[in-house]
Amino acid sequence: MAPREAQGSKSWLPWLVTAVVLLVAGATGYFGYGAYSAQKARAEAAEKAAADARALTVSTEQARKALEEKLSEQLAAKDQKLTALEDERTRLSTEREQLQQAVQEKEAELARLKATYEDIEQKLKAEISEGEIRLSQAEGRIQVDLVDKILFDSGEASLSARGSEVLARLGAVLSKVENRSILVSGHTDDAPPSQRLAATYPTNWELSVARAVNVVRFLGEKASVPPARLVAAGHGDTKPVASNATPKGRARNRRIEILLIPDLPSGKQGQAKAAAATP
Repeated sequence: MAPREAQGSKSWLPWLVTAVVLLVAGATGYFGYGAYSAQKARAEAAEKAAADARALTVSTEQARKALEEKLSEQLAAKDQKLTALEDERTRLSTEREQLQQAVQEKEAELARLKATYEDIEQKLKAEISEGEIRLSQAEGRIQVDLVDKILFDSGEASLSARGSEVLARLGAVLSKVENRSILVSGHTDDAPPSQRLAATYPTNWELSVARAVNVVRFLGEKASVPPARLVAAGHGDTKPVASNATPKGRARNRRIEILLIPDLPSGKQGQAKAAAATP
């Protein structure tokens, strides 16, 4: 009996072992699946975090590049502005130097003009005090007006002895003048030339021109004034400075004007001389 009972009790043991094995396997499978799910979730979270990190890195890099481009543009604009300011500073500095030079040259020119004026005034002091010569200065010019009687005998175009002496004194000053043209203009009153002179000088035009030419010739040939600076012109009675209704007015109108003007650029000198010679 005992052996049979023992054999019966051992027959369910495999089933028990199998059940335990299945139970253990199920529990292991259950917990293993949970661990797998958790691990998968962690992996997915890590992948998402990595993707987010990569996206943030890309976004940060794009922002950095955009900031660098903006800063580069701002720096380029500032450099351009600084260059423009430097160019403007250089231009203003150059203009200031040119202006200073022009001012110095102008002051030197005015000083020379003043010296010439005072020299003429001293050389012709007696005639000026007698009212026979009028000396004036304006706008960088010097004008010497000489009444005809101190240069010419009545109705004549040739210089008198006194006229030559007066022009010699004036020429001593004019010969030292530089950078100026010397315009000599003849003028008459409105009375026509006398019958004695009519054959040589039919009108006051011819008389005024002849007198101006004789003054120019004397200054160039006898007083050493450079001929290239001299211009002669005759205006007849067309430019009176006083009324021809009185003897005193007519005397003032019969005159020689000597005008010292600054030289023009070479292209305009011919035009000025032509204009001065035109009636």
